Amino acid sequence: MKIAYFTHSLDSCWNHGNAHFLRGVLRELIARGHDVRALEPAGAWSLDNLLADAGEAGLEPYRAAYPELSSTHFDPATPADELIGDAELVIVHEWNDPALVAAIGEARRRGGRFTLLFHDTHHRAVSDPDAIRAFDLSGYDGVLAFGEALSEVYRRWGWGGRVWTWHEAADTRLFHPPEVEGERDGLVWIGNWGDGERTAELERFLFAPARGAELGLDIYGVRYPDAARETLARYGARYHGWAPNALAPSIFARHLATVHVPRRYYATILPGIPTIRVFEALACGIPLVSAPWADSEGLFRPGQDFLTARDGSETESHLRSIGQDLPLRAHLVASGLATIRARHTCAHRVDELLAVVAGLNQQRTAA
Repeated sequence: MKIAYFTHSLDSCWNHGNAHFLRGVLRELIARGHDVRALEPAGAWSLDNLLADAGEAGLEPYRAAYPELSSTHFDPATPADELIGDAELVIVHEWNDPALVAAIGEARRRGGRFTLLFHDTHHRAVSDPDAIRAFDLSGYDGVLAFGEALSEVYRRWGWGGRVWTWHEAADTRLFHPPEVEGERDGLVWIGNWGDGERTAELERFLFAPARGAELGLDIYGVRYPDAARETLARYGARYHGWAPNALAPSIFARHLATVHVPRRYYATILPGIPTIRVFEALACGIPLVSAPWADSEGLFRPGQDFLTARDGSETESHLRSIGQDLPLRAHLVASGLATIRARHTCAHRVDELLAVVAGLNQQRTAA
């Protein structure tokens, strides 16, 4: 099948978590023999920021880890028909410009012989619904939403059975335990500071417990203002700046544990949607402690795949246990890996995607 995916960026993962999942899915599709094209607009803010932060060298880890992937950088003024070409499946991510989203939908409505899906991997449908409603999706065959709570939003907007929950997952070709175990020490957190969506939570469930458990803390991520860096320094955390996602497995491999601190929207009005770092961390075999988060879809086995904490003191207690109890660490690693490999790899998500497309094709044939 010929597939075109319109992304904000495939090249850059700078403050662009969808690139993690997209790379793994596209690589899996290619491995199965599909003809895949990734298209990203010229001047994408994520790529611009990556180049400003790290230069061309910042792209080398991605290129080395994903030699089979490449993307077409297009002029936003290019006609949609020209960009789509002879694709049989077109997927458009929600970080694209509304004009492009509408133009691709119009090409489908005019009789384009391809399946067209909108891919939503953000909380804007609840935090800024007007931004999502600004998209003209009338020509689209359906929506892929990265959590059931988000799917419910689209159902309330009238999509009914044309929305499918399509969670993110780990690219286990890249995210796996180290082949040879080395020395592990301290705690690591890979994540961006964000827009005040979890500032208090980070202090309560990460910075203070790490210090209380006497575990060194390494922080990787972007968009940390001066006040945030001052907070890190106050707790003795080491800030390393941006890290290419392709290097995350080697970073996890040097540490004893990591922590999941969901953004507020995913802990409250969009429960059941974990950050992709949960999938990636468990796939790498690093023990994980989670701040309060309702796994409403039963994606994992809380208490087995990872430890959950109700407050900062419980987080500190869990971190102390992980640091001192080798059998506990081994149990968490084995359980987390088993769940990822059984249910949450990019290969599983490709199976789900192809099933959605097959169902739509059957409906079209019947009609």
